[in-house]
Amino acid sequence: MSDPSSAWFRRAGHAGIGGGENRGGGGAAGWAVVDAMGKIAWSSPEGASSIPGMSELKTRLQADLTAAMKARDAVRTRALRMLLTAISNEEVSGKSARELSDDEIIKVITKEVKKRREAAEAFEQGGRADRAADERAEGEVLSEYLPEQLSDEELADLVRAAIAEAGVSDVKGMGAVMKLLTPRVAGRAEGRRVADEVRRQLS
Repeated sequence: MSDPSSAWFRRAGHAGIGGGENRGGGGAAGWAVVDAMGKIAWSSPEGASSIPGMSELKTRLQADLTAAMKARDAVRTRALRMLLTAISNEEVSGKSARELSDDEIIKVITKEVKKRREAAEAFEQGGRADRAADERAEGEVLSEYLPEQLSDEELADLVRAAIAEAGVSDVKGMGAVMKLLTPRVAGRAEGRRVADEVRRQLS
C-alpha cells in the first residue's frame, strides 16, 4: 500500500489536492489516498477529517489552497503555495523526511508572517508601496492560521511573571526571561513584540 503521508489524496465531496472524488452515496465526506496510477490506495472511514500521518493544520492549508485556486484568489493562492513549500522544505531539512506537527507548522507560519512584515517594511522604505501592500496582504492571509494573538495586557502579565521567575532586574537578564517566555507565547505573539515588552519592563 502507498504511504498515505506522501501520496496524492482526494476527499469525497470536497476538493483536496487531487480534486474531489465521490466514493459512493450521500454519506459524510471521507478521505482517499490515490497513487500515481490513479488507484485508491487507502480510504478513510466516512466522516474522517484527515489522512494518517498528516497534521490537521496541514490538511486545512492544502484544502484552502485548492479552494483559493478555484476562486481565483491570487493573493491567498500565492501565500498558501509559498507557505506549503516552506513546510515541505522544513519536513526534509533533517536527516530523514517527516511530517511536521501542528505546533511545528505554527512555528513555520510565524516565521513566514515575520518575513512578509520585514519585506513590506523594506519595500515601503524603497518607495515600492505596491509591493509593500502585496507583502502585507499575504501576511494577513497567513496570520489567519495562527492562534489568537495575546493582548498587550496578557503579554505584559506573562512577561512580568517570567521576570519574577527568572529573578532578574535589568536588561542583562533578558536572555533568561526570553528563554522562559518563548514556549509560553509560541504562535501567540511575534518575537520582536515579546522582546520589546521584556526590554520595557526591565528598563
